[in-house]
Amino acid sequence: MKRIALIIAAGLLTFGVANAQDTASSMSELLEQIQRGQARDSAEARQREARFAAARNEQQSLLNQARQERARQEANSERLETLFQENQQSIVDARAALDERLGALKELFGVLQTVSGDAQGRFNTSLTNIQYPEREQFLVQLGSKMASASSLPSIEDIERLWFELQREITESGRIVKFNTEFATADGERSVGEIARVGVFNIVFDGGYLQYDPTTRNITELQRQPEQSRFTNSASDMMDATDGFVTFGLDVTRGSILALLVESPTIGERVNQGGIVGYCIIGLGIIGLLIAIWRWIALSADGRKVAAQLKRDSASTDNPLGRVLAAYESNQNADTETIELKLSEAALKEMPSLTKGLLFIKVISVVAPLMGLLGTVTGMIKTFQV
Repeated sequence: MKRIALIIAAGLLTFGVANAQDTASSMSELLEQIQRGQARDSAEARQREARFAAARNEQQSLLNQARQERARQEANSERLETLFQENQQSIVDARAALDERLGALKELFGVLQTVSGDAQGRFNTSLTNIQYPEREQFLVQLGSKMASASSLPSIEDIERLWFELQREITESGRIVKFNTEFATADGERSVGEIARVGVFNIVFDGGYLQYDPTTRNITELQRQPEQSRFTNSASDMMDATDGFVTFGLDVTRGSILALLVESPTIGERVNQGGIVGYCIIGLGIIGLLIAIWRWIALSADGRKVAAQLKRDSASTDNPLGRVLAAYESNQNADTETIELKLSEAALKEMPSLTKGLLFIKVISVVAPLMGLLGTVTGMIKTFQV
């Protein structure tokens, strides 16, 4: 037993010595690792310090450069400001010298600028612009010159403006035919002959045309005037070669023509009346037929009465003859009886003479009332919409 105990104790002692040796070896390695880490950190710190010092030197250099640039720019700004003030004074002096040299011409150029501006606005909407579109560019350039303080219009520009104004006056009194492109009412493009009547209207063989100054397009009216005399006058204008032609001229340059085009036709007016309008028209037709019937009947009776006045004997084919026949059949009676017979005969003739008049009177009263009803109905529909 003692021997076993000794063996166990020796084993334990051996294990303890080996463990101590391993621990000592690990601590040495740890110490070496710490030393290496400290050395590496020191090297990195020195590198950072070196970079910071270099950056600080570079920033100081940049700061010095920025200060130098600011000083240079401030000096340049002062120089430019001085130059600007000198230029401003030079401009003032030059304008004063220009005004002094212009003298009365300054008022002339002011009037010229006003006239050119008015002419440009008038020419743009004029029908003569269809034939002379190039004058618009000239007026724009002339307006730019007049608005500029560095240039003045030349004698040629003034003469050209005079020429354009005179040409507009001359063309306003002429009728000119020429070929150009225009759009028909169905939207198709067509090239044909049109006629310009002064500065008021343009027509072609089928009727009136209209000119849009914004798009510079010529188009046929979507609907020609209802009155055929206007479209016929346009055709007569296209067919004429000289002399005088009756023509429907719109001196408002399209305003009256637009009203004529927009005015509804008879059929449209009837449709606008609705049921009330149809009833009024029906009553009117019935009243007209009755009036025609009674006019024919009364005319026939009038002719027979006129013939009766020329005869000595009474005829029973007319009202007057029947009244006279009543007198002749009772001429031997006393005066009172004759008066009664004549009154009776006259009263018998009244229904045939006044037949249908009561219905016409009723129509004459009902028709205005129905018209008033239609007006009220239309107002109600308008406010409901």
